[in-house]
Amino acid sequence: MQAASIKPIGILLAGLLCCAAQVSATNIRVLIASGPAVSVRVPIAASLAQNPLGPQNAAATPNPAAMQPPAATVGGMYDWNVTLSGQNLRLNGQNFGSDTLYLPPVPGSSVEIAGRRYRGGLLLKAVKGGVSAVNVADLEDYLRGVVPAEMPSSWPLEALKSQAVVARTYAAARINPASYYDLCATDSCQVYGGLSREAPGSDAAIFATRAQVVSYGGLAAKTYFSSDSGGYTASSLEAWGQALPYLNARPDPATQGPNSRWTLSVPLSRVAEVASRYGVRVGQLRSLSIVGVSDSGRATAVTLNGASGSRTLSGADAGGFVRSLGAKSSRVNFSGSDPLIVSGAGAGHGVGLSQWGASGWAQQGWNYLQIMGFYYAGASISSILGAEVPGGRLTTGLAFGPGLSVPLAAAAPAPHTRPSPLLAAVPSLPGL
Repeated sequence: MQAASIKPIGILLAGLLCCAAQVSATNIRVLIASGPAVSVRVPIAASLAQNPLGPQNAAATPNPAAMQPPAATVGGMYDWNVTLSGQNLRLNGQNFGSDTLYLPPVPGSSVEIAGRRYRGGLLLKAVKGGVSAVNVADLEDYLRGVVPAEMPSSWPLEALKSQAVVARTYAAARINPASYYDLCATDSCQVYGGLSREAPGSDAAIFATRAQVVSYGGLAAKTYFSSDSGGYTASSLEAWGQALPYLNARPDPATQGPNSRWTLSVPLSRVAEVASRYGVRVGQLRSLSIVGVSDSGRATAVTLNGASGSRTLSGADAGGFVRSLGAKSSRVNFSGSDPLIVSGAGAGHGVGLSQWGASGWAQQGWNYLQIMGFYYAGASISSILGAEVPGGRLTTGLAFGPGLSVPLAAAAPAPHTRPSPLLAAVPSLPGL
């Protein structure tokens, strides 16, 4: 099936977008900093206008604005050094009288946490003997600091739209009312750079896809993504043992980036050192080989031969061993002995969207729905119907508007598309 077979989606999307503008705001809570002390700057107006703990505590809660020394005001902002006094927060050395301070987001508001500005409001909380600073922001505002941190804002608009939908879905799926925050701000979650990372290109992509997420079976889908699939996406089953029908292994010929092909030289002594961390005891190491690969050509079994025997690492241990050697992915071949030559393709786990692949497809004229259909075939594009509840807490789940789901067709590479010539140098991997 050619990419052009997805044309009906464009018609259905028009209805989706007209309704997306009516979607109420959904807030996301991002843990920015934590430690014995955290520095924050908050707008004076927000401090005066908002009761930090909610109206139920108005009589008992001290007003942080009244406590703040005039010398700590800078450019219409209060400058707070937040520490602990027992279980309570301390603002510039003064006991706040509570373990929580919440300044809700208002349109156009921003706060500074640990020297970086973020749109929205602020939640300060005493947690396990330290202070946690959480940025509470509208989901769409949050994405403005995420998308350009995950994908260059100079890339094609349709690729950026794909990244926006993926990032929005990832965040929406992790809203957790049982916790005081939903996401972190590092690559352990999604990189979130705040106001300083915002850019016109990514802003346009976020606006054009407002409220759109990938869904499957009425729930937010698992929109895994990586930098470069190495010419072949991995399935969720081979990566993590969980089979998801929209995350399958398939050739990805549009992925052509700086890590689509690479070579690594590893001294045998280093190989032995890494092997020992995986419990391999075979005496003096002599050789090793890949004896099993997944459907996408990623290592699933590695045998190490030594003076006193052999040992095979399988499954996650095999992939982990390969990456511990310094490999950018586990889609590799071995050659040589000392040093071991690792010839590989791609960077990252390879499941779901390949960022370099999205760029490649966009340069070939694909729109973001076609791109998403290629990487998450069988899922749908849906619109979030989120809602805030009093106190800044979030709904227990996300609802998708009835009739607002657009199926993603399984787009196939256009007939003129050819695998990257770079990958021809990595023989015996599937699909090359």
